[in-house]
Amino acid sequence: MKARTGWLGIGLAMLGVLGSVATLAMVFFWVPTEARQGVIQRIFYLHVPSAWVAFMAFGIVAFASAVYLWLGDERADMAALAAAEGGMIFTAIVLTSGPLWGKIAWGAYWVWEPRLTLTLLLGFIYLGYMMVRNATDSPERGKRFAAVVGIVGAINIPLIHMSVYWFRSLHPDPVVLKPEGPTLDGDMLTTLMVGLLSFTLLFFGLMTLRYGVERARHTLELRESA
Repeated sequence: MKARTGWLGIGLAMLGVLGSVATLAMVFFWVPTEARQGVIQRIFYLHVPSAWVAFMAFGIVAFASAVYLWLGDERADMAALAAAEGGMIFTAIVLTSGPLWGKIAWGAYWVWEPRLTLTLLLGFIYLGYMMVRNATDSPERGKRFAAVVGIVGAINIPLIHMSVYWFRSLHPDPVVLKPEGPTLDGDMLTTLMVGLLSFTLLFFGLMTLRYGVERARHTLELRESA
């Protein structure tokens, strides 16, 4: 079972890496240049998939944390931790690519734009999730506190999506998740979807590998305490 999990994680991660390379090739050599923003708009194909994967990861954290609080299943806590760490990687990509894009589009790296600011807050919340786990003398209590943080933090995800509608924002409006459907050029939408699929595979590969490591550590601790 452990070997199977390891091979699954490696396989998904490798597919994700290959897909990411294909995405970069499409970004640099295939997709047309956006008329208004020019070359800088190409960051879009990394920025947006990273954001979507980060939100998905923290949604998994919230779901797995709820299962852990309900059933007390250690596997759910391990899955939540693995998803949180993966989500932090993609959040870091979002918070790096966003200001780089903003420097050209807005003239400054950071202007406390609502969507970026709420995304920064999301990153801090799940950083807190990982810190809370080790903040008490009781590992069990730390996991439960962290699970609550993981659930509450996910409330921020729909706020991030709706912030461009609810607040005065410099951030572009959504061009894919719209009631009337995507408004992107076909080649641009294809590149975006390839990037999203690649980053999703990479995330699940990393999550599976991290889950396997955490489960092995837990098994070792049980043997040592027996």
